[in-house]
Amino acid sequence: LPYRCRGREGPRPGMSSIGTGYDLYTTSYSPDGRVFQVEYANKAVEASGTAIAVKCKDGLVMGFEKLVISKMLVEGTCRRLFTVDNHVGMAVSGMLADGRQLVNRARDEAASYREFYGHEIPGKVLAERVAGFVHAYTMYWSVRPFGVSILIATVDSDGPSIWMVEPSGLTYSYVGCAIGKGKQASKVELEKLKLSELTCKEAAKEVARIIYSVHDDVKDKEFELELSWICEASGGRHQMVPKDIVKEAEEYAKAALDEDMDD
Repeated sequence: LPYRCRGREGPRPGMSSIGTGYDLYTTSYSPDGRVFQVEYANKAVEASGTAIAVKCKDGLVMGFEKLVISKMLVEGTCRRLFTVDNHVGMAVSGMLADGRQLVNRARDEAASYREFYGHEIPGKVLAERVAGFVHAYTMYWSVRPFGVSILIATVDSDGPSIWMVEPSGLTYSYVGCAIGKGKQASKVELEKLKLSELTCKEAAKEVARIIYSVHDDVKDKEFELELSWICEASGGRHQMVPKDIVKEAEEYAKAALDEDMDD
């Protein structure tokens, strides 16, 4: 068989660890223990818009910097924030088509758990099940890793929680988390906030401010701000933040950005 068809064979002799030859399949490790296709999937996430999720004193808030690919695009299409169940929201950064598959998988897991156990799926269980599904796509040569990272925001019997799932299948729980191209700068800003003292309405403004501050007007296209929350105002359900509050948050973010530029 030609070399490209030998799915379980190792790389050709003389291949270096910079990726050449070792990145053909997820079943191939480089000499220094790296799986390059998983790293390439992370690159797809880093090229996407920034997603942020924060845990507040009265709920959870998620925001996304949705880059507008065309001026003719209808507002509200190609959403990056999804409702998985009444109490679960998900943000997708990376390849949107891959993300939709994970959203559908999460919805199936939530529906299956409710049917079998008679109550809503806990956030930890959902995150681990989705993470296991993502990890399975890093184990076989016939498939490729998902080019997305996801944030799962949920409120269950243990209270509000945020979970992040990487393309490798790893999952972590956070009080505040950011993924996408602006994750590093966003994390610096998140660490400055006293999230346990903020209400969801105040947190929505701060999330908007951070997203506006990490957006590069020179390199990046225009963007549409998406905000969602789970709090008392939403009746404990995951919903998109009302437009009037989004507009108020955008005005606050722009004012803060102008103030920083003046300083």
